[in-house]
Amino acid sequence: MELWLHWFSAVWHLRSACSRLRTFLWLSVCLAGMCIRPDLFGVTSIVRAFGLKEYCYDRILDFFHSTSLNIHRLSRSWIATVLHIFPGILKVNGRLLIVGDGIKVPKTGKKMPGVKLLHQESESNTKPQYIMGHSCQAVAVLVGALQSVFAVPLASRIHEGIVFSNRDKATLLDKMILLVDSLSLPEFYFIADAYYSARKIMSCLLAQGNHLASQVRMNAVAYLPAAPAHGRRKKGRPKRYGKKIPLRSLFDNPETMHEAKSPVYGEKDVLLRYRSVDLLLKRIGILVRFVAVIHPTRGRCILLCTDLSLSPMEIISLYGLRFKIEVSFKQAIRTIGSYAYHFWMKTMTPLRRSSGDQYLHRKSEQYRKAVRRKLDAYHRFIQIGLIAQGLLQYLSVSFPDLVWANFSSWLRTIRPGIPPSEYVTSLALRNSFPDFLSGSPATATFTKFLIDRIDFKRAKALRLAA
Repeated sequence: MELWLHWFSAVWHLRSACSRLRTFLWLSVCLAGMCIRPDLFGVTSIVRAFGLKEYCYDRILDFFHSTSLNIHRLSRSWIATVLHIFPGILKVNGRLLIVGDGIKVPKTGKKMPGVKLLHQESESNTKPQYIMGHSCQAVAVLVGALQSVFAVPLASRIHEGIVFSNRDKATLLDKMILLVDSLSLPEFYFIADAYYSARKIMSCLLAQGNHLASQVRMNAVAYLPAAPAHGRRKKGRPKRYGKKIPLRSLFDNPETMHEAKSPVYGEKDVLLRYRSVDLLLKRIGILVRFVAVIHPTRGRCILLCTDLSLSPMEIISLYGLRFKIEVSFKQAIRTIGSYAYHFWMKTMTPLRRSSGDQYLHRKSEQYRKAVRRKLDAYHRFIQIGLIAQGLLQYLSVSFPDLVWANFSSWLRTIRPGIPPSEYVTSLALRNSFPDFLSGSPATATFTKFLIDRIDFKRAKALRLAA
């Protein structure tokens, strides 16, 4: 029961995102259902998690499609909650560490807006080269978890597949910047892969006082600052860029590079070779710090950071945490089911296999409004799933002993200093749920709201608890 009390005290911070108490109670039901459901089959799994009455299925569908829950207000409220409840949020120079990346979710529905043919650029041989699905971009914040690190998800949006106006030229980079701006975060370092080391990202981040830590391609070039002119000054603008430097040349003469122990998360007794140099990057027009790294097993890479105050080892350490968002994606898909929505649009023109973007500028306003409504439902489902994942991470980080005490199962290896996973925390919540129902006072609003909607003919295990 104590675990659920901590859970609900964190959820209560989201009350300000809901205009009505009933909206908040349905939000709490969906969050609790995503935290403890044993399967990942959309809304039906939330109904089965509690043994809810049959009519609750339609109520939850209406909730996800309702405008009573504003997705932007919910995202900002969740960020404020994360910054308040998590004890070990990682910071460097007083700045948050924000990680961003894209994820492609398979979807086969012919009447699901935004589904398109997607190309998966992955080194893994287990992924197909092309899939039909939704292309999303996500943002997470890094949090210290005992001797480990969690990427706590903040927001995720579908950023491809729908074009409402043929004049819209926004790219994925533009949409990532809009997503980050909408979250109203304090100053931060944005950590991302080489795709995001573009002028649009860097210029927007620098304009707001933030910085980028990323990787660049091996064929990239940079420039030395121009040497000061001597003698009589020529007409025209002074020369700004000097000699062109292929960044691949930083790996010349590796024996002259600095050698140090790897600061990368999870690595011990690994020696790196690195060389750091500050050069002008023409795409942005400022000095940028480049760090060429030779790893004994992972090979070579060139890192970039727009903050010249960071040392090369700090830049390597920051970028070494980027993979944590990949771990977060894995948990969101396999444990939480944040992307396991199955909302179809009845009046939608069926998609053809291998179709691309859906252009709606010639469709009626009523049709476009229906598509927006369906996309908003997807975003609400995704956001609530990410919040449920963050709540499990919060319980794991803040109350690990309590989680293990309610786990009531067996693991072959429990590593000391490593917090319980989202799956372990979910199982602990599921095991302690009957105690929560029986131990809560009869006047508790959430408990009463839930008990009134449980079908005890199906949920016989909860009959005595209620």
